[in-house]
Amino acid sequence: MNLESDKRLNFQLRLDFSSAPTGEARQAGREDIESLSVVSEPERPANTSRIMEEICERANLKEALRQVRGNKGSAGVDRMTVDQLGDYLKQHWPAIWEQLLNRTYEPKPVRRVGIPKPDGGGVRKLGIPTVLDRFVQQAVMQVLQQRWNPTFSHHSYGFRPHRSAHQAVAQAQQYIAQGYGWVIDLDLEKFFDRVNHDKLMGQIAKRVEDKRLLKLIRAFLNSGVMENGLVSPSVEGTPQGGPLSPLLSNIVLDELDQELECRGHRFVRYADDCNIYVRSERAGQRVMESITRFITQKLKLKVNEAKSAVARPQERKFLGFSFTAGPDAKRTIAPKSLERFKQRIREITRRAKGVSMTTTMEELAPYMRGWRGYFGFCETSEVLTALTRWVRLRLRAALWRQWKTPRRRRAALLALRVFGQLCNTADSGRGPWHIARSKALSVGLSNAQFKSLGLPSLIEAR
Repeated sequence: MNLESDKRLNFQLRLDFSSAPTGEARQAGREDIESLSVVSEPERPANTSRIMEEICERANLKEALRQVRGNKGSAGVDRMTVDQLGDYLKQHWPAIWEQLLNRTYEPKPVRRVGIPKPDGGGVRKLGIPTVLDRFVQQAVMQVLQQRWNPTFSHHSYGFRPHRSAHQAVAQAQQYIAQGYGWVIDLDLEKFFDRVNHDKLMGQIAKRVEDKRLLKLIRAFLNSGVMENGLVSPSVEGTPQGGPLSPLLSNIVLDELDQELECRGHRFVRYADDCNIYVRSERAGQRVMESITRFITQKLKLKVNEAKSAVARPQERKFLGFSFTAGPDAKRTIAPKSLERFKQRIREITRRAKGVSMTTTMEELAPYMRGWRGYFGFCETSEVLTALTRWVRLRLRAALWRQWKTPRRRRAALLALRVFGQLCNTADSGRGPWHIARSKALSVGLSNAQFKSLGLPSLIEAR
């Protein structure tokens, strides 16, 4: 072993994955890291033949650990939790590091879990790697993304730094405003489950020379899936749930981006959601036919014909949004997104009749703030105003049910400073939804009252 290799080994074996120190210990640790970096840290490889050394650098591993801890997530097949990872690495990292550089690291099978799709169209299958495999994938992803991201198409917005779904929607809106009033809305059928491993590895091999990294990525793809205690081999697909899968999906579809750019199309892609904008229906049908053929024959993927279409943008949804008709197309919330919001609110407010309003707000407020953070990007504020009012009506109706008897309802109204004739509403035989619109509840459970209870508005703090 030469001097440089000895220094590198010494550097890697001294990695400390313990929690960050404080006070004087933190300063001393910082000085130790700085001096260690100067003396022992290897130079960053200039090419891709020794990229594994770059992946195993201290700074990259520290960031990978921070990201895995921050993302939390469930345990994999070995039941190790995120909180246990740091101690495990402190004890076993030298052996893991040697396995990574010697091509002997073997990922464990991913744990299969299913979550309902937002549109109710079945179950989305996720593959949860072990936390150790997530740590290694994260370290690999960080280095590869830094190298590959600048080479991706500017029409691609998904799973990329400093790019967002909002930017993708805004770009689609610009195309519509420029007169491209027809959209080819492509839906790739079970995209993450159908990725051809050999084709994907061929694309990666064009960008990476390091055989160790190629073998590691292939090992992750072939690690298998555990479901109901049985392990099945994985011969295709990149299981959703691991940090590396989104980057690999962009590698697969980068070929589609290049083809669309060569043809001069105006398009927007976010992961496997791809919209192409043209000026006429006839052009749209022609593009749909040719691009479907390219995806099937060249990429070895399948277009879902039932969910794909050539249509006006107002008739389709893109990343939860749609657009108004006319020359001044505005961003609006797609009908399915509105219905999913209402369904979630119904679930929460149904439970409200049996728990305190404080408990209800603990569940309702974070959901509404998160929803507002994304869909507040729409340009139809009247929709947000109507939804906020509808939520308040649901809460008024829930409280009316909770009070149950005329006696309790009268007492509750008096406690809310509802007096006189309005208090007689307590004796009404009308249903809760009708009473929710009454003046008595509008006065007693006013907008200001709900705000004081912690209910956020969908039209504030966008």
